Amino acid sequence: MKILLTWVEAIGLFLDYRTEAPPILRDFLVYHETIQGHSRRTVDEYYLDLRNFFRFLKQSKAITPKDIPLDDISIADVDLALIRNITLTDIYSYMNYLSRDRGLNNTSRARKVATIRSFYKYLTNKAKLLETNPVQDLDSPRLKKSLPKYLNLDESLELLNSVDGKNAVRDYCILTLFLNCGLRISELVGLNKTDVRGDQLRVLGKGNKERMLYLNDACQRALEDWMVERDTLALVDQNALFVTLQNRRRISTAAVHKLVKKHLAAAGLDSTQYSSHKLRHTAATLMLQNGVDVRTLQEVLGHDHLNTTQIYTHVDNDDLRAAARANPLGGAKQRRRPKKEGKNED
Repeated sequence: MKILLTWVEAIGLFLDYRTEAPPILRDFLVYHETIQGHSRRTVDEYYLDLRNFFRFLKQSKAITPKDIPLDDISIADVDLALIRNITLTDIYSYMNYLSRDRGLNNTSRARKVATIRSFYKYLTNKAKLLETNPVQDLDSPRLKKSLPKYLNLDESLELLNSVDGKNAVRDYCILTLFLNCGLRISELVGLNKTDVRGDQLRVLGKGNKERMLYLNDACQRALEDWMVERDTLALVDQNALFVTLQNRRRISTAAVHKLVKKHLAAAGLDSTQYSSHKLRHTAATLMLQNGVDVRTLQEVLGHDHLNTTQIYTHVDNDDLRAAARANPLGGAKQRRRPKKEGKNED
């Protein structure tokens, strides 16, 4: 028996677990998968979040014996009566448990708060099973806002110029798409050969939302070179755009992470500070710095909300520097007054 599970195997287990969900929770999951169009992975994460939440509640409210381990508690009997009686105090106790006993950071706990909010919003507004939403005023853990890390133009060129080795054509193409198109790693791995359509690239983003990106000359040349090499391979996966040369199957997320780190190190860049997602940040920042407006950038990156894209407007913004220089007080200097003798200014 393998101890470590692949991502696909793990998701398969999650889907099996979901059959244990009570009807009221199963309906919520089906709604998000079929109506909202969320990915299976997202829906499974919703289930796991809510399963853990209800397990904690059953234990804290003494619905199940205290000596039963949390992971062994069934939620098959969770019903509307239990759900209706949950209070904000119960949820804050759960958040405290996640922080104190499980060591989860604010980001992880915020995601679980978002899941609980989504569940109760569904019960109130869609299923009409609750007249009022008891978690409407639920606060989320405060998140630390940090600016995204990115490569500058010279570093980006150095990264591309450092690509070498037996996978050079493929790796160069992958890095070029990251740096020019701002793809998520899941989007790149999921690309099929048929997604390349002349000077356009069909991308399937979060929530199975499709968008079309225009390919510049660098991307088209890199793709043409890779297609020539790809077509010489006896592929197991005929659909996948990017494959591993070892087993001829679709390249994995782990393999892409590994090759990005490899080439970052070869370029003399700190591979512990940068990743494939940082290349997405790099593409966004370089586009914004070179005249792309924020709404167009939103479409390129596939962001649902503009405020997600606007974080890049705070990175190395030349307009903000010009505004600082334009202030008429920008050249003022402190006037030094002579010290008065005999007076201690300390």
